[in-house]
Parts: sequence; structure tokens; C-alpha cells
Amino acid sequence: MQKIIDINNGVARHPLYRLAKPVSFTACDGECIAIVGNNASGKSMLVDMITGKHPLLMNPVKYDFSPSKAKMVYDNLKHITFHDAYGTDDGTYYYQQRWNQHDIDDYPTVGDLLQQAAQIARKSLDDELALSDEEKLKVNQQRVELRNKVTQLFHIDQLADKKIVMLSSGELRKFQLTRALLSNPRVLIMDNPFIGLDIDARKQLHDLLSILVSQTELLLIIVLSKTDDMPDFITHVVEVRDREVLPKTTLQQWKQQKNTPPRRILSDEKTKRILNLPYSDEFNLPDGHQADEVIKFDNVCIQYGDRTILKNLSFTVHNGEHWALSGENGSGKSTLLSIVCADNPQAYANSIILFGYKRGTGESIWDIKRYIGYISPEMHRAYMRDFPAIEIVASGLRDSVGLYLKPKPEQLDICRFWMDIFGIAQHEKTTFLKLSSGEQRLVLLARAFVKDPALLILDEPLHGLDLYNRRLVKDVIETFCQRKNKTLIMVTHYQDELPSVIDHSIHLKKLS
Repeated sequence: MQKIIDINNGVARHPLYRLAKPVSFTACDGECIAIVGNNASGKSMLVDMITGKHPLLMNPVKYDFSPSKAKMVYDNLKHITFHDAYGTDDGTYYYQQRWNQHDIDDYPTVGDLLQQAAQIARKSLDDELALSDEEKLKVNQQRVELRNKVTQLFHIDQLADKKIVMLSSGELRKFQLTRALLSNPRVLIMDNPFIGLDIDARKQLHDLLSILVSQTELLLIIVLSKTDDMPDFITHVVEVRDREVLPKTTLQQWKQQKNTPPRRILSDEKTKRILNLPYSDEFNLPDGHQADEVIKFDNVCIQYGDRTILKNLSFTVHNGEHWALSGENGSGKSTLLSIVCADNPQAYANSIILFGYKRGTGESIWDIKRYIGYISPEMHRAYMRDFPAIEIVASGLRDSVGLYLKPKPEQLDICRFWMDIFGIAQHEKTTFLKLSSGEQRLVLLARAFVKDPALLILDEPLHGLDLYNRRLVKDVIETFCQRKNKTLIMVTHYQDELPSVIDHSIHLKKLS
């Protein structure tokens, strides 16, 4: 059997990126492999070894990409990472940029980037190989057929004129997959490919990948934190446990060995600590103001150029209610939340009341944000800075991306309280970029809870978390919302991720 990727007792050169034991890993023709493991188990380190990002001592990775005509690893192996779903990585992206029209004019459109990717792929193949005109015609025809199939499947043509920074996290994931497939890779590695996609898009992606692995020579490797997303076309599973790569097993063998986490993770002691946090009997705002209507939208319309995102949207969220916000990718969920969180300047052109105050009547964005705890894919993207974890959590006390004022000792104690609740107390001094993506998500969740907010807004909060931590976070949310005057809005594309406290829902339909 042809070994397309072969690592034999590999050890990374850099000591900080070594796994606990030397790594042996093979990926053979005809296989479709899932790499699984808990958060911080070492999955990303294994992928970095496979792709050559972390070179190995003495025993380098061996590749055999035949029958691919391209010889370079870059042309044959494509890797779509978790953070690719949050925008470009050019150092200019900032958290509210997506909502500020004047700051996105220089960003390319989806159509521009896909055309550029196709040209690069075609030029790379032409430069490397001496193909006959007939062979070039055949290769280009195959690429056109694949591009048309993916474009039709994901409706990419509807996004062609949209600025890349304006895409929702789900739309960005579709774009990244489309761009990677345009180069017709021999090996495709995808990190958590289904997260951020609505139910229809997940099925479409599943069907597309199933067709690709059965009808083409593509070797597919997917990395999964949410293992109940395991596709049925997977043939083999490699588990990474405690920074050790375990032997490859068949899918059936893995299912027999799979452990199911307990129904409740949060301990009784931590549950009591949350429930016993002090709070006022009334939800008081400055000047003795009280607000039963936490959010009120009256015929709200949001439009960017010719594209309408929200149209005549009216709804009211009362104090103490717990809402589920749903809708397909690109339907405007994140836009709606950006208005509530005072991040979107178009709020001032609409009739919006937050905490009893009408927007644009003299309140500052900080008057709004002080009552809100928030996490989102955009926020995770904006936090690509290497601060100690406790400073990231403490920044939530002042709603800043960085920590500009040194916290008081009692404030640090509150940060430690929530880091302990989310099981990351041991990472207090670890800098953010040294953490796994799942650990980063737990840090940002602690940041959202740290000021004991009256309104908790959670946009896809379980992204990238393993089964254990997903259950833990659900326990924390359910416990927190048992307290008086706690209002919740949560976005997820998975019904099983919704906490049991949900008592209201709103579904957005995509307009254009």
C-alpha cells in the first residue's frame, strides 16, 4: 500500500514543540483519517509535524504524492486551520473592523481572491511541469469542473462581490475550503471543518468531502475536537492523548473504545460558588434607572451598499430571559449582536433601546458595554496577542483588547475565580498564543463572565472545545443563568449545545 505520508519515530527539532514520545504516523492511499483528542492533547503539534512546519530531527517526513504531477509539498498538501475562519492574518485586522464600512475599502473581494488562487495554482503547475497542450487542457478542465461544483454547492457566486472581512465565520470557512480545493491538492488537512457551519452547510460539506474521497485521489485528514461530528466516510482514527500519538485504528475500533463524558462536569462545590455570588435584587442602572426591557429593536434595518443584512427587525428581550439566536450562515446573527454590543455604528441610524436607553441619546458605548459579557469568533480573531492568560481575562473588566490599567488585587482574585471555574487556573501566567485554540476559548469565556454581567452574549461559545469542555461550559452557563437578573443570548448551529435554561428563540432568514 502506498504511504503518502510517513513519519517514523519523529522528534521535533524545537524542544517546546515536542510531543511526549517520538511520533510514528502513516497516511496511506485509500485512507481517510481523523485526528482526535482533547483540548491541548497535542493534535496541532502532530499536524505541524506532518506539514513540515516543525522540522524533525534525523527522521524527516517522507512524502510520496504520486500520481500527482506536482512535486513540491506546498502544491500537494493544503492545510485549513482553525484560525483561518476569522479573516486574514496581515496584522491590520481589529475587532470592530467588520462593522466599519470606511475601514474595509482596501480589502479584496471573495471573487478577487478566488481568481488569484486559481491563477497561482495554474502558474505553479505550468512552471513546474512540461505538459503537452492536451495534458494542460485536461488538467484545467478538471479544475474548472471542481470549481463549478464547489461554487454551486456553497453558493460562492453570491459572495463574489463581498469583501473578505465582511464574511461571517461560516462563510469564511466555505471560502477557505473553496480556495484550497482550487489547487487540486493530493492531501487536504482540515481543522474542525464543520464548526461555524449551519446544518445545511454541514451536510453539503459532508457530501462534498464524501464524493472527493471516493471519486478522486484526494487524501483527506480532518482534525476533530467535537468527535460527535465524525463523518461516516472516515476509515481510520489517530488519537492524541496527553501529547502522545497513539497507534492508528479503524473507525469501528475507535467507536468501541470511545469514552462518553459524564452528564455533568461542573462540581457541586463550584456550582455553589457561582450561585452564591452577590447580586442586587433589582437591575439598577446609573441615576437609579431600572430596565425591564434589556433589548428592544423597532423595525431595524442594516445595509452595506446594495446588500441588506437586517430588514424591519423588531423584537424585545426582557430582563431575566434566555434566548437562542439562530439562522443560516450570513443571515445577520453577528451583525445583530454587534449592534447590541455597541460595536456597529449603524445602531445610531435605527430605533434601538438597550437597558432602557435609546441609542444616540447621550450614552457612551462604555455605558452599554459595562453590563455585557461577550464572546464571538471575531473576538477570538482579535485576540491574537501574546499576553498572559490572566491579563486577557482581566481585560474583560474594562472591555478592552489589551490590558491598559493594572488590575487591583481584588480584581485579580475575581479573574482567578473564573479561570478556576473553567478549569484553566494553571494557565494564569501562560501567554495566550502558547495555549491551544480550545484553551484560548476557555480564557475568553472566563473574560466574558469576569464582571458578572447582566447580559451574557455568547456567539458560538463552544467552537473548538472537546466533549468534556463543551459539557463543562454548558454547566457553567446553566448555573449562571439560575441567578436573578441574568439575561442570555446564545448563538449556535447545534441544538444539543443549547443550555437547558433557554426559554425564547429568534430565527433570522438570509435576505441576500
